[in-house]
Amino acid sequence: MAKTKKPTTVQTPAPLTGADFYFAKYAATHQQPTNKLIHFICIPLLILSFMGLLWVIPFPYIKFLGAYNADFNWSSFFIAACIYFYLKLSPISSYFMLLILFLFSYAITLAAQGEKTGGPSLAMLSAIVFFISVILLYVSYKKEGKKLSVEYRYKNILIAPLYMLHLVLSKLSIKH
Repeated sequence: MAKTKKPTTVQTPAPLTGADFYFAKYAATHQQPTNKLIHFICIPLLILSFMGLLWVIPFPYIKFLGAYNADFNWSSFFIAACIYFYLKLSPISSYFMLLILFLFSYAITLAAQGEKTGGPSLAMLSAIVFFISVILLYVSYKKEGKKLSVEYRYKNILIAPLYMLHLVLSKLSIKH
């Protein structure tokens, strides 16, 4: 009697979805250690300075907001859009990002108060930090030598901070 062989099944991993898909794509294009270091420094500075630039754009008076009109600016909408995007990708990480963006907002309000007491202009300070960050990120991309598609290049602007947070949370054994 001949023995029949059981067919062997090879389990293929499930395709990555959501945040894991974007994190894998981001990690694949950011392997060089200097590039990683520059990203860890410049991505938060880029987001902070971008929020600062949005903060100084005059926000129109909206009557129904009443006394709360002073609490809104264009940066508020940026925060809302980011958190909505992050919430769809990873609810746990979005809560941490919300906290970080609020801390950035607090830093911006301190800089705006400093400007009123004779400190540097928030717009100028934000613009300088923004352009230095962009230049350093461009140099680090050139050093990495990998090209991103146009679609992922723009998504990486939002994925990068979440990916950096993901790495920190992973070190702390917090799942996203």
